[in-house]
Formats: sequence, structure tokens, C-alpha cells
Amino acid sequence: MDAQFSYTHSQYVVNQFRDSGAHGEFAQFLSAARCAAARATITQWQGYCPTPLVTLSDVAAAAQVGRVFYKDESARFALGSFKALGGSYAVAELARSYKDNHGHLDGFAVATATDGNHGRSVAWGAQRLGLECHIFIHAHVSQARADAMAALGAQVHRTEGNYDDSLVVCERMAAEHNWHIVSDTSWEGYESVPLQVMAGYSVMAAEIVTQLDGLIPSHFYIPAGCGGLAGAMLAYCWPVWRGRLPRIVVVESMMADCVYRSIKSQDRVGMHIVEETLMGGLSNGEVSQVVWPLLKKGVSAVITIPDEGVMPMMRWLAKPTCAERPPIEGGECSAAGLIALMASASDSALARSLGLDSTSTVLVLGTEGATDPGFYRRALSEA
Repeated sequence: MDAQFSYTHSQYVVNQFRDSGAHGEFAQFLSAARCAAARATITQWQGYCPTPLVTLSDVAAAAQVGRVFYKDESARFALGSFKALGGSYAVAELARSYKDNHGHLDGFAVATATDGNHGRSVAWGAQRLGLECHIFIHAHVSQARADAMAALGAQVHRTEGNYDDSLVVCERMAAEHNWHIVSDTSWEGYESVPLQVMAGYSVMAAEIVTQLDGLIPSHFYIPAGCGGLAGAMLAYCWPVWRGRLPRIVVVESMMADCVYRSIKSQDRVGMHIVEETLMGGLSNGEVSQVVWPLLKKGVSAVITIPDEGVMPMMRWLAKPTCAERPPIEGGECSAAGLIALMASASDSALARSLGLDSTSTVLVLGTEGATDPGFYRRALSEA
């Protein structure tokens, strides 16, 4: 860790309406059968391998907690992020359904809006099936991310504004050309595909449960954009862990804090993104409609963080301060959960609210690797 750097949070809210016993209420939200189907499909794809669950002894010591487990998604297929599980699976399911109904895939095309990783997954899923694919990116998405999607055969369209603006353009163009939208967020009348995306994500949750081998963490830090990942983790783990569900801590950028605002008001509240965070995958202005009821009852707290800790945490992951763990390629969004953990540990009031102490076992999702290689090199070189 950068010795003189202090990891801080911007604001936090503890969810007074969390109901750890509500797992039965959401048992069919993302059914066991749907998750099993996703796992049966994805585990047969060429290159599938469970990603590692790494013990971060140096982080645990610095945070003064018992153990820290880090799910390292940097080598997920060839795409370097957990998103590889979601968009690609939803494309496969959409194409299967279309072919069942029409007998062919002629003229079938997919489209999505993205900050990068989801679009790359959709492009890869389309490439695997030889489908036409259109990706809409906003003005702040790096050229390296655009090039990565184009290399997978996607037609990349750059729009003005932020992610939410690019989604509006995507919806309009898809309606005009009869493209099938593969979004990881949901809205009124559009829920089926995002649920398939989440079913893909549940493969990661299943791996975690297996890797923990009966151990149930006390705390689970999950980065959130629209909330789909947090929803998928809750939907899978809640029925498994039931009343022993860990304290679910959602982590957002202070510049894109829709989950924070929604939990604080106990209503789904959107916000307009004015300034883009370095953590591009967390830059969403609205909670996915389909997951909001689940988050409302399952989330323990939401912590928002500034960008200042992102590069130092990426460097710490790459350069461990103990011999017991390997260097880890962690991208911008992978830093989020660990920054929030360190911020929690350094704020006595927040630590007490979360029950975070020397006996805690913490699970953190490392959602991506160096998905923007240029930024990653710059992050590691700056000190």
C-alpha cells in the first residue's frame, strides 16, 4: 500500500430495512433451475475455468480483520472481467430462442450500450455465433476499450454524453433496425434479458460457494453500477446461506451513487452523472428496476468512494506487502471493494455499524483485470 495514502469514503448509509430472513420471498427471483442452466452451459464453453479465490493477508492485516478473500476475475475467459459470464450468455439464450421460433438466425442482430466490459462480453457472444453486433459507447469510454470490442467483430458507435445517454441512442437505433438489445440493466417492460445476464453472473457465485467449502463470510463487499452484479450475488447466495447471509456492502463511486440514494430514500432514485469516475464500470445513474426489491431488503449498507484511492489500490494489488500472496492484476473497478473495506476499517463509527472487527471474514469481488491496458500501465507507474 502507498504508505502515506489514506483510503477514505465519501458517504455511507446503513440500511435499516434489511431483512436477512426474506430469502424465501425472493426464492424464484433468479431460480435455482435458471442458475443451474447457465452453469451447465457456460462450463462447457472452451476456455472455461473457475477463477481464483485469493487470500489477501496483507490487506487483512492493514484492515485489522481476520481474513480477506478476493475473487480474482482478471483471467475470466479471454475478456478479463466477470462480465464475460453475463452478456455472452444472454446473447446465446436470445439466439437459441430466436432460432427455436424461426428455424434460423438470418438477420438476427444484437445491440447494447456499455462502458466497456459488458459490451466486450456481448461482442464476444455474438462473435461465437457469427451474429451482427452493434455496441454504443459514450464520449468518455477509452479508445482502447472501443478497439477491443471492434476486434471481436462489433460495429462500435460513439455517442455524446454519458452511459445513460448512450443507452437512449441504443434503444432508438435498435427499434429502427429490429436489433435485439442485450442490456445488463432493466426498465419497465424489459426484464427477461437482464435476468439472463444475471444468471450468467451466478456462475461466479457458485464458484465462490464451492471455493469457500462451507465457510460463510461475515462481510461481502460488492461494487455496483446498475446493481445487477449485487443482485445476482444476493439471488444466488441468499437461498444457500439463508439466515447467515453476510453483511452485503455495496460500493459505488461518489460520482455515480444511485444505489446509495435509493437505499437512503427507500425508493428507486436515479441521478444524472456530471463527472465521470475512473471506475468506468460503476458509472450508472439508475438502479436496474428488476433488482431493486432484492437490494432494498438484502443490502446492509452502501459506501461511496472518491477516485483518489483507485490507482494506489491497483498498485497494492500488483505489489503485495507480504510474501504469502501473489501479485494480482486488478483493474479500476477491482479496487473499489478493497478501498471501501479500508475506509470502513479506518472509520470507527462505520466499522461499528457494520460489525467489522478482528474476527471478521471479508469477501471482496475483484471484478476485472487490465481491461484498459494503457490506463493500467499508467496506474502502476504513478506513485
